[in-house]
Amino acid sequence: MTPPAQPRTVTVVGAGTIGLGWIALFLGHGLRVRVNSRRPEAPRIVQDALDLFAPFLPEGTEDPASFAERLEFEPDVERAVADADVVVENAPENLELKQELFARIGKAARPDALLLSSTSTLNPDDMGALMADSARLVVGHPFNPPHVVPLVEVVAGERTSPEAVREAVAFFESVSRVPVVLRKPVLAFAANRLQSALLRESIHLVKEGVVSLEELDRVVTHSIGLRWATVGPFLAFHLGGGTGGLRKWLGTLGSGLEKGWELLGRPTLDEATIQSLIEQAEQVYGGSSYEELVRERDTRQTAVLKALAEVGDRQS
Repeated sequence: MTPPAQPRTVTVVGAGTIGLGWIALFLGHGLRVRVNSRRPEAPRIVQDALDLFAPFLPEGTEDPASFAERLEFEPDVERAVADADVVVENAPENLELKQELFARIGKAARPDALLLSSTSTLNPDDMGALMADSARLVVGHPFNPPHVVPLVEVVAGERTSPEAVREAVAFFESVSRVPVVLRKPVLAFAANRLQSALLRESIHLVKEGVVSLEELDRVVTHSIGLRWATVGPFLAFHLGGGTGGLRKWLGTLGSGLEKGWELLGRPTLDEATIQSLIEQAEQVYGGSSYEELVRERDTRQTAVLKALAEVGDRQS
């Protein structure tokens, strides 16, 4: 009888917000996870995160009671990546730091290891500039929280091998993510650019007193958020054109789009604006702990995902 294959080993470099989400997701899918963090309190931080995140992992994942036997910690980055199948880097968004880190990882990791970065802004070629060979370095940018939100933007550099991109896509699919390979590199990638555009107008509307911060959140969750959780913006307006589809919509209501864009705000994040936003957020949400807000967020988001799975998510 052939013994069962051992779980693949994934080294997660960094135990911040994104790294913790990845750790929970990977353990939930039966992988062996090695955490690279120099913080002495890393085991406690990871365990607290697992307790918080485990109830919201995708359907069919492993029993959290089995996580401990597949979880280990190694503060030395070279030892942490030495025999890993996959390395997922989550260091702060600092190019020099990531360059130095990947130079070390590139020397210590197996030549066939898949090297992934959760960066939200940086190009693989830039991060791998100090590596002898950065062909296996791929961006796998998640949308926070990575253990719940399925999207991962996969970004290659000019030196990235097509095989590494295919492996990255397969890896993320194996842990229930929805990878989208960007056809060309663009600063901040796609999802964050969309988020930033909406956030800019949100700040403008709050700053101008059109709505409060709390009301703005309600406007989004009860309109755009609901719509975009089920269909994307192009399909939404394709349906908005009735039987004539996007052709009709762009030919009628769409004709005023450019004039509408000219009316969008360009708020400045001066000290007064920042302080106002912070005060409103703390007044509205400060009565709940971080853990309480995370549980509420993840409960709602997993409920949406379950509902979409039941009817069949055409966007997956």
